[in-house]
Amino acid sequence: MKIGLISDTHIPESTDTLWPQVFEAFEGVECILHGGDIHHFSVLDELEAIAPIYAARGNGEDGGGGRERQPDDPRVRETWLIEKGGFKLGLTHYIPMPEMPPELTVTRWIDRLFPDERPDFLMYGDTHVEQVNWFDGVLCVNPGSPTFPRNLNTQLGTIGLLDLSGTKPSAEIFQLTETGITPFDWENSRRPW
Repeated sequence: MKIGLISDTHIPESTDTLWPQVFEAFEGVECILHGGDIHHFSVLDELEAIAPIYAARGNGEDGGGGRERQPDDPRVRETWLIEKGGFKLGLTHYIPMPEMPPELTVTRWIDRLFPDERPDFLMYGDTHVEQVNWFDGVLCVNPGSPTFPRNLNTQLGTIGLLDLSGTKPSAEIFQLTETGITPFDWENSRRPW
C-alpha cells in the first residue's frame, strides 16, 4: 500500500497549479497526505481527483501575510490520526524540527498531539526541508515542498511516498525533475540554492 506525501504547496504564491509530475507520481496511491500551507484549497480538489486526501491546516490557510483565509473544510484539520494498512498515521503541520531540548523535542510533541494513541508514522511540513527520521519508534517524515524547496524561489522540489506493505512503515523522498521523479540524493542534498 502506497500513500502520497506532499506539503507546503503555497498555491497560488508559488505557481498557479502543481507540477504535472506530482500527479503522475501519485497515480495509484491509496490516499494523499498534505502537510499544510496549502494556501488555496483548489489544490486539494486537484489532488482528490487522484485519491482521498487528508490535510493539516497550516499557518498559510489562516489569512497571515495578507493571504485569503481558507474556510473550514472536512479534508483539513489541525491534526489527523487515521488508520491505513494496519498502521496509525499521524498528520500535522508543525513539529519542533530542529529539536530544542529539553522542552521542544519531537517525542514530547508527539505525546502532546496524540495523548491517547501513539502513531506509527507522523508526517509534518512547515520547514520545506525534506527529512526522514525515527523518533522513539515513530517514523517522522517531512516531504519538503514541491514548489518552494528549502524556502527558495519557485522550482521543482520534492514529494514523498509512504510504503505500508512491510512490518514497519517506510518512506522515500523523491526529487521532481523535468521528466518525472527520481529518488532524492541525500548525499548531495546541500544544493547551491
